[in-house]
Amino acid sequence: MSADKCALAILGFGNIGSGTAELMRSGRERINSNAGREVTLKYILDVKFPEDSAFKEYFTNDFSVIENDSDVKVVVETIGGCGVAYDFTKRALNAGKNVVTSNKELVAEHGHELLTIAKERNVNYLFEASVGGGIPIIRTLIQCLAANEITEVYGILNGTTNYILTKMSDDGVSYENALKEAQELGYAERDPSADVSGKDTCRKICILAALAFGKQFDPGKVSVRGIENMDGLTVPPGSKIKLIGRAGKTADGGISIYVAPHVIDKRNLLYTVDGVFNGIVVKGDAVGEVLFYGQGAGKMPTASAVVADVIDAVKHILTRKAIFWEDGSDTELAPPDALGDL
Repeated sequence: MSADKCALAILGFGNIGSGTAELMRSGRERINSNAGREVTLKYILDVKFPEDSAFKEYFTNDFSVIENDSDVKVVVETIGGCGVAYDFTKRALNAGKNVVTSNKELVAEHGHELLTIAKERNVNYLFEASVGGGIPIIRTLIQCLAANEITEVYGILNGTTNYILTKMSDDGVSYENALKEAQELGYAERDPSADVSGKDTCRKICILAALAFGKQFDPGKVSVRGIENMDGLTVPPGSKIKLIGRAGKTADGGISIYVAPHVIDKRNLLYTVDGVFNGIVVKGDAVGEVLFYGQGAGKMPTASAVVADVIDAVKHILTRKAIFWEDGSDTELAPPDALGDL
């Protein structure tokens, strides 16, 4: 393959993987123009393939084919979890390939290790799609707010729980019925435990905290309360309940990270963020408070973030993009109340 071309492999052909493939095809000319070279899809890896897929010519079930193909410069990981996705990501990075992912669990649990490998191999590990779906929050923290000292980041980071809480507060629907409706509409998984327990929000706020404060935080140390027991709660007039992930600097220089439902009023920037939408507030010493709002999940919004990272990776094939954070395994987190009221 010539130097002005770059081959791409996609791992996983579920919602995000298939959306990425579709966007790579439909936006081919725009993507190539923005990347500065031709980006071609060469492989799609999965254990099962739909027989009638328009992308069947790219299918493989052997990762070593991708790993050993020197033409493949960028690998997109959309498998999810910390099992085979972790193994394939490490192998791809060690093979000198850039990796783009939407996998918040993997980034939250192993981001420091994977970024270290990327740094050693002079390749990129990019994860814009891991938080906020189509909201460009990762790139904003790294680039647009780089002149600021970030003091706090918090937000509605899970569309499933926000939809359920919106139905409960606006329409008086019970938790059980709101969850059932979310599942029928495809907003909630058949097993919604990661969402409603707050675990998904926890992983995402840990990623944002790592970017804001420069070290990895163990999700297992974070205080997390979900929305499973919200029925019967009285909400003051003019207020709403939102599940918030929050990370900030405390008065004594420590870091507090937690996830919990909050009662917020109209003065809060997140008050009007309803339904499946996400909203993220960042506080910087120079910029003050800024709000980022948009679809936090979904096939094409998330694929949009994935492809943006693909373009970024292609642009930085010869010069690694400077994303890194330190190991924070020995960090003791301050209690949630160390940040005061929202």
